[in-house]
Amino acid sequence: MQPDLILIGVVGKPHGVRGLVRVHSYAADAAALEDYAVLQDTQGRTWSLRWCGADGVAEIKDADGKPLADRTAAQALVNTRLYVPRSSLPEPEEEEFYHADLIGMEAFEKGLSLGRVIMVHDYGAGASLELSDGSLIPFTKACVPEVRLDERSVVIVRPEEIAGEEGRGVGKRQTGVPA
Repeated sequence: MQPDLILIGVVGKPHGVRGLVRVHSYAADAAALEDYAVLQDTQGRTWSLRWCGADGVAEIKDADGKPLADRTAAQALVNTRLYVPRSSLPEPEEEEFYHADLIGMEAFEKGLSLGRVIMVHDYGAGASLELSDGSLIPFTKACVPEVRLDERSVVIVRPEEIAGEEGRGVGKRQTGVPA
């Protein structure tokens, strides 16, 4: 898979017997998935999508424009991740970030490396960054006051209940990157 691809949706369970599927969209506006000429999966296959209702049901077509034939074909695509090239997405607003931009960034607190961002979680109550050391950091301005896209790093200020002994620098390595 190409590194400049951004996850935009995931195929869910089949809907009915005619090859329709439920699709979970990660776009701010789910209707946008229909506007992308090409959606790509991890195997390099290309797809297009047409929404068939407001409840996340869609018709998926292959590269030749053929829709899925039946429920069995739809079942074979369950959990297929759909990606679009980064270049086809709009630039995020100030203080907005694509999850893919944050993953892999090194996290620093008071100049000490805490590890890398390995995942961005958002279960509806606000995003959090999962670091390689297992820490979960709320992705708020108070806890992540700086995101340095050009340096591929974030500055972390952990609340005391998260930091504990580690927040005082115990067992962390110095990197020379100013906080």
